[in-house]
Amino acid sequence: MKLNLTAVFLPFPEGYAAFVEELPGANTQGATLEEARANLAEAVAMVLQANRELAEEELRGHEVIRETLALT
Repeated sequence: MKLNLTAVFLPFPEGYAAFVEELPGANTQGATLEEARANLAEAVAMVLQANRELAEEELRGHEVIRETLALT
């Protein structure tokens, strides 16, 4: 699966703020650009996991069809 997201890094005196344009809630910061990149990757994983858990909870007890969506 290939999915490209847009990471945005904003420099400020203490380091960098970072967010993903296409994924609300995926934001973080770091003292260096490299730290901000690593923190942003972790934030994306956490947002996706939290969204998955919320959806599973909301759909509990309902008949659903789940399948992998591959984006290229």
